[in-house]
Amino acid sequence: MLKAKHGILVIALMAILALAGCSKSDTITVGSKDYGENILLGEIFAQMIEANTDLKVNRKLNMGGTFVNFNAMRNKQVDVYPEYTGTALTATLEMDVINDPTESYNIVKDEYLRQFDIVWLEPLGFNNTYTLAVTPEIAEKYPMETFSDLAEFAPNLIFGAEHEFFDRQDGYDGLIEAYDLHFKGEPLKMVVALKYQAIGQGDMDITDAFSTDGQLRQFNLKVLEDDKGFFPPYHAAPIIRKATLDAHPEVGEVLNRLAGRLSDERMGELNYQADVEGRPTEEVAAEFLKAEGLI
Repeated sequence: MLKAKHGILVIALMAILALAGCSKSDTITVGSKDYGENILLGEIFAQMIEANTDLKVNRKLNMGGTFVNFNAMRNKQVDVYPEYTGTALTATLEMDVINDPTESYNIVKDEYLRQFDIVWLEPLGFNNTYTLAVTPEIAEKYPMETFSDLAEFAPNLIFGAEHEFFDRQDGYDGLIEAYDLHFKGEPLKMVVALKYQAIGQGDMDITDAFSTDGQLRQFNLKVLEDDKGFFPPYHAAPIIRKATLDAHPEVGEVLNRLAGRLSDERMGELNYQADVEGRPTEEVAAEFLKAEGLI
């Protein structure tokens, strides 16, 4: 009798563990970096998976910078997140800048798979490259159109940026060397969420920016031209753990439906809606996907 009861308990326990394992394997964790566009892309990915597969989605959005997300993926804490080719090439792989977008994508795709067992899916369509932007007052005061023009007036200007910009090969140190820039005093370093607030309040005159940032329009900032091509292309794409893709190939098929759907202008408009107008990220994502006939 005791053996029978013991057998039943063992079977029940095995069933519970099997269900738990099944539940875990049927859940995809979507991550994102800690700024508006990447959070929005993460939400778009999550809604695509929820609407077009039988999988559950665990959201880990707004996690932190590039290395936080990359390490989370390597530690199997995240399955999918949005990444950019230029970031992968220079910050993660620590390779030199490649200005050809196709070559850059192919290299990061091959190296991520070879080194990390991470798969790059199809690019979303927009190039959110770094740029430099100045306040309307500075744009009116100094005749600047390019980064090279900036060199003459930089000693009069206070520069500020998010912490990560100072830790990247394609960031601050490389930029000032490439263009021989010498700004006024020490640069201001801050969390990314405070950057546009600081330039809007006049605490600094110039900052790094992403070309699709909605705040460029909000604060009427003037974008300068990277005339020497210092910044590489930053084409956005979903990246996914190979083990996850092998187990659930439908995730790759679903996310690849987003390929080419987002132009620079479209992404900038979505960012403006979420970051400036304050519309809920979930709402902006859902409206975009419905307009595209994807959900």
